[in-house]
Amino acid sequence: MNSLELKKKQTDLSFSHNALSHLSIADKILFEKFGKADLVDLPFKCIHHAFEHHAYLRPEQIALKYKERSITYGELNKEANFLAANLIRRGVNKNQNVGLFLNRSIEMVIGILAILKTGATYVPQDIRITPLSQLNHIIDVANIDLVLSTSSNKKIAEKLWVDDVLFIDSLDKVKTNLLYLPSSTLNQGEDHNCFILFTSGTTGVPNGVQVTHKNVCNIIHTNPGNLNISPGVKVAQILNIAFDMAIWEIFACLSFGGTLYIRGKNIQETVSKVDVVIATPSILSSLEINKCKNILVAAVAGEPCPRNLADSWSEFCSFYNSCGPTETTIVNTMQRHNIENELLTIGAPTPNNTVYILNEDMSACKIGEVGEMWAGGLCVSKGYLENDDLNNKRYKRDPFLNDGSMMFRTRDLGRWTLLGELEHLGRTDDQVKIKGFRVELDSISNTLEALPGCLRACTLMFDKDRLITFVASRVLNEQICKDELEKKLAYYYIPEKIVIMDSLPKTSRGKIDKKRLLELAGSFINDMDEVYV
Repeated sequence: MNSLELKKKQTDLSFSHNALSHLSIADKILFEKFGKADLVDLPFKCIHHAFEHHAYLRPEQIALKYKERSITYGELNKEANFLAANLIRRGVNKNQNVGLFLNRSIEMVIGILAILKTGATYVPQDIRITPLSQLNHIIDVANIDLVLSTSSNKKIAEKLWVDDVLFIDSLDKVKTNLLYLPSSTLNQGEDHNCFILFTSGTTGVPNGVQVTHKNVCNIIHTNPGNLNISPGVKVAQILNIAFDMAIWEIFACLSFGGTLYIRGKNIQETVSKVDVVIATPSILSSLEINKCKNILVAAVAGEPCPRNLADSWSEFCSFYNSCGPTETTIVNTMQRHNIENELLTIGAPTPNNTVYILNEDMSACKIGEVGEMWAGGLCVSKGYLENDDLNNKRYKRDPFLNDGSMMFRTRDLGRWTLLGELEHLGRTDDQVKIKGFRVELDSISNTLEALPGCLRACTLMFDKDRLITFVASRVLNEQICKDELEKKLAYYYIPEKIVIMDSLPKTSRGKIDKKRLLELAGSFINDMDEVYV
């Protein structure tokens, strides 16, 4: 899509709209200036075409490294072409969803590229850690007939509710002679689904989010989402394949000729060898920072980032604090943090995107006023699979642009700073009532994370009137934490119990495992002594 097409698609904000009528002229101007990013061209319409471009230009460049194995761009393209031809022979076409249920490996990337080359959509899951019942739920909802895996997962694969399982590492390449069909003739283009990611399901049944090629190209192929990756730059692949940030790792690397280092069991070992790392704050905080000084660029997203963590990493690398749910394609806001910045923000909308701060009635908030973030532009995914009710609740027509495009309700609270950056103020779900007062749980955690020696903090509502906070630290104790909270916050913010732990449990996607912490809360909440785990 060229600039002219984008300008037609993303017209000027409609100042006559009644959602803006209550704002001052100054706020109307800033609402547009802050909320609407620059329009830029996208160099490729499909995400795998960028990889093919580099496979043609530099076939001998190392594309992937995994343990003792490595594979060049030329070899990777050849392997993906071979698998794609096999899939086409089995009837796979652009109207299908293909399951990619396997472990982190070189075959994982071959499978991704092969599925995309057929024009189909891939549906990724880590078969080691996803319960069989959830895998079969995904197969059912996504109408999957074929699953790609590896032979090491044969016992699990045999239990899947699917007609056909193909083991990537077991194909006979000697006896099979298949012609390669150019991928550009097989896909439907930029608005076709690239992948379907299922949410973690922590709040109920997992939902499949349909993400298009255009959605992904818009963050990967523009600045700063490209993370300044160039040929030969080493990029870590440490995240779960079912997590949208793993797509950022893989395609930001392969789209620019980098070398992807796929980790084994040890995250620290991989991060210590690369130039670029993308992670959650919880993962970065678990690393020995002195062994990470080789990093040139780091980007975090997925959960709020502690200021101390951002300051520490920004001293030796370009550190990006980012935000965006799966439904807005990996991230839709980014800020390069500087230790001298007054605030740690999530920056501004990435190119070709918009962010609006709105009240509950969807009217625009004044600049500096707290409201809910709605995301618009090319980041907005196609919607949930087979869930019209949820689509109607979370996806709405954009009332500020006159092009019929959609915007997404993120459920994140925020406000604009006077510098035009977004201050993230937690989730609407994390606003609770305690003793009749409204309490923002992130305010408690953020206050503690500002303490030297605090790695992470998480505050939860245990029952109707009691809070419990878990703190990851090896130097703090409960009394120090309570004293700090009492100095900074009102009395009704003080948790009934503060539990000190060496580290907080993480989900398979590298975020703080709040469900597990709630399970632990029961054993601590009635014990008023200091507890160390």
